[in-house]
Amino acid sequence: MSVGTVGVGMRRGVERIPRTGTAGQLAVVALLALGVAVFLILAARRNHFFDLRVYYGALNHWAHGGEIYDYRKPVTPYGFTYPPFAALTMLPMTLIPLGAAQVVSVLLAVVTTGLTLWWLLAPIIRREGWSAWFALAVAGVLVAALEPVRETVTFGQVNTVLLCLVAGDLLLLVARGSRWGGVGIGVATAIKLTPGIFIAYLALTRRWRAAATAAGSAAAATLLAAAVAPDATREFWFSALPNTDRVGVLAFISNQSLRGMVARLGQPELGDLLWPATVLLALLLWGWRLWRRTEVTAGLALTGIVGALVSPVTWIHHLVWLLPALVLLVDHALAAPAASRRRRRLLAAAVVGYLLACSGIVWLWELNSSGVLAFLGGNMYVWLSLALLLWLPVPPRDAAGERDAVVPAD
Repeated sequence: MSVGTVGVGMRRGVERIPRTGTAGQLAVVALLALGVAVFLILAARRNHFFDLRVYYGALNHWAHGGEIYDYRKPVTPYGFTYPPFAALTMLPMTLIPLGAAQVVSVLLAVVTTGLTLWWLLAPIIRREGWSAWFALAVAGVLVAALEPVRETVTFGQVNTVLLCLVAGDLLLLVARGSRWGGVGIGVATAIKLTPGIFIAYLALTRRWRAAATAAGSAAAATLLAAAVAPDATREFWFSALPNTDRVGVLAFISNQSLRGMVARLGQPELGDLLWPATVLLALLLWGWRLWRRTEVTAGLALTGIVGALVSPVTWIHHLVWLLPALVLLVDHALAAPAASRRRRRLLAAAVVGYLLACSGIVWLWELNSSGVLAFLGGNMYVWLSLALLLWLPVPPRDAAGERDAVVPAD
């Protein structure tokens, strides 16, 4: 089952996009790409592959006999923060120059983002009768402008790889009942712990075999790393992981999680009380929205959102997990009858969410996050995540439990 099932039974009210020739489509894509390129040149932050440089330095330090978690990038407090299995998967990086590693990082981000987009968009493209290459090209150009995506690229981060592993697992394997369903989630969890919330999602929706496969895959990858690198494993679990200072300052404006929000209040004792309460509320809301609902695209979207909210540290580049929710908004809008209020509302919500996710507005309060305006504006991505968690459409199953029910027109 996939996002395309949302509109089953509504096709009579769907407007088709007028067909244009290939030359016209190429012109549209070229103009759109030019506009996004100008925007990126003028607005995008220059991060100079900072995180990739940390990985590269730490892995080379490790490969030459040092302890990977002892490494710090010169004149910074930053070191390698991922589990040992992630270090093993990145170890081939030490065989190539830094410049080549940067090229590989960009290519990985492009390929994994493209794959995720295709899996999300393919059912919509078939339903709407669009030109596949044109729809994917337009979507790809638009997604390149999203701040989480562009920050992932310029930092040299792995977020799109993790999203691709989880999305491919859910949309291609779990949705089809494959015996391999859960493997991608397990591997992603072994690389970086935060995707482990998708194991909880599988259990919550009573996909017991996939949940067991995901947990087993994560455990197997972790044990493999422990066998190959026992010292690094011991250092990570008992020293590096509990040391939250390694990842940065929680109150930094880029930390758009619930923990970052309460840290910016500047009241540590109050924050220590508020954070567990807000996390519990977010998890309860997530569980309520998913209860008895098994459509995996909605599960991917809502679980990605809540994972970003409850993680102690969610830098802006981690928010690539909002991408499935934005696509799902567009899908529900297009599946609604033409000229209905529902379609207008959902399209407006998708446009507003997209523009906010492109804006980088939170950086206006990078140097001073005190005051009511700073609290509202400096936590804008937190508000966006909460709004999507609250109001993203999650249609109920039909009686057979095999597809989503038709949503009536307004």
